[in-house]
Formats: sequence, structure tokens, C-alpha cells
Amino acid sequence: MPHPAPLVGSPRQNKLLSALSALSPIEWQRLQRAIKPVFIPLGQVLYEPNGQREHVYFPTTSIISLLYVLADGGSAEFAVVGNDGFVGVPVLMGGATMPSRAIVQSEGWACRLTSRLLHAELMQGVATQQLLLRYAQALITQIAQTAVCNRHHSIEQRICRRLLLSLDRGNADVITLTHDTLANLLGVWRDGVTKATRELQRSGVIHYHRGHITIINRAGLESRCCECYEVVKRESDRLRGQAADAAAIPEYSIANPLIWGVH
Repeated sequence: MPHPAPLVGSPRQNKLLSALSALSPIEWQRLQRAIKPVFIPLGQVLYEPNGQREHVYFPTTSIISLLYVLADGGSAEFAVVGNDGFVGVPVLMGGATMPSRAIVQSEGWACRLTSRLLHAELMQGVATQQLLLRYAQALITQIAQTAVCNRHHSIEQRICRRLLLSLDRGNADVITLTHDTLANLLGVWRDGVTKATRELQRSGVIHYHRGHITIINRAGLESRCCECYEVVKRESDRLRGQAADAAAIPEYSIANPLIWGVH
């Protein structure tokens, strides 16, 4: 007998959609009519490198990993997206493709929207413009900080950063990540991940069992992390607040040249 499908998450579980519904009910209603809730299973590839982005995804209970893939098949994660944002930034920035892969790292629900409809909304929706542009800047910060972290910090610190990012973007204290998967995401050897997670478990910070990492002590996880997590979180919170302020100004729009200092 097949297992029953998980309950569908509310679109407002996504922080961008929730903010939009509060800032501009009219824009929210337009998007809501076009949104389709979809369940995306673990391991599903949403985008392949240089493939067309026909849909964008606003995760509600799922977490998506963005990776660059090398010619030899190797890969490394450069950003993680959950209920804080959306997958499909090239549509926002005017590009149809991007040389990266988007793969589901934690299965769950997302709100799917066609790229064409989102592009049309960006041309007329003030609040939508500002929220998504600010999110794109927050994503760029995460990408930059990931590059710095991978170069300068220990495997344990990088694991702590990655787990905290998942906690902030998910809906549970249990994260589905095997040692192999975590090693691939961080671009390190599996033995290094195994050693680091054993130390975190010995210290009472996490519990690992068969690909499931339970966070026991979040404060302990934060204390063992490098500054990279806090930089990303602080910038995301700041930009989310700025987007709310900007969207509250009626004339703040891409269509209005005054906001760009053009007279």
C-alpha cells in the first residue's frame, strides 16, 4: 500500500510570499492565482547546467541546493535555498540560463510558477520587484561568503555553517544529509566529514543516524561555527527589512527612472 502524500504546505510558509501578501494584497492575489503547489522528492533535479528555467520555485517545506558541476562530474554547493527565498534568480536578472544545477536536498513542498508569469509580474508589481531583488542580493552575499568559508575555515566550521543554514530555511531540527552527500556539497573528502560529525556528536551538539542529523544544541552549533553564518544571516535580515520599507513607497518601481537617479 503506498504511503499517503504529505500535507501541502501553505504558500505563506515561504517568507517572500508571506511578505508579499502583507505588503501588496493585489500583487499577492495575482501571483496566488498562478501558483501551483508541488511536492518535490529528495534528489529531484529542478535545473541542469545551462538548461532553460521554465519554472521558478518558492520552497515552503523543501530545501534546494545550488551546485556548480565540473566536467569530470565533481560538484560543490555554492548556495542553499529554502523557505527564505526562491529558485530561479536568472529569470529575475534577465538571463534564461545559468551554469549550475538545482537539486532537492530535503524533500517537501514548493510553490511553482512559470517563469513567463513571474517576468510579467515583475514588470508591474512594485512589491514583487523589491522583494525579489533584495533576495537576489542576499543570495549573492551567501555565494560570496561560501567561497571565503571554503577557502579559510575548517571542515567542522563549514559543516556547522551548512547545518545552520538548513535550520533557518527548513521546518524541523532533523536534517537529511548523509556523510557522502555532505562531503559532495562541501567539496571535501568523506573521511573529513565523518571525523568532524563524530566530534560534534561526541560534544552533544548533534546526533547522527543513517543519514539523519538531529540538532540537539543549536547554541553549541553556533559557537563552533565561523563568522560566515552570521554574516549571511545578518545581511539577509537587513535586506528583508529594506525590501519591506521600499515596497511601502508607491512610486518605487523599475518603471520609474527617478529611483535610479535619472532625471
